[in-house]
Amino acid sequence: MLSKLRNYLQTHGRAPLSDIALHLDMAPDAVRPLLERWQRKGKVTKLEGSENCGGGCNKCDPESVEIYLWSGHQPIHFKSTETDANRPHPALND
Repeated sequence: MLSKLRNYLQTHGRAPLSDIALHLDMAPDAVRPLLERWQRKGKVTKLEGSENCGGGCNKCDPESVEIYLWSGHQPIHFKSTETDANRPHPALND
């Protein structure tokens, strides 16, 4: 379930708790411990209320304004060209 959560947040960048719970087919209260685990690893950041909502009117569902951001490093994919493949690696030239 952690990898499914990771993949979802990596794809979307940020998402409200309600969307994450819907995607994982879990209750929001069951998703929070998974998010907290990624937070402890430094991969997920919970955005504070002032960053989520400008009004503070309290009319929104709390799960819709509880937003999480994937802050872990995305995998980097390098596209090699034929020229790059034939070129020696700079570190090997020493």
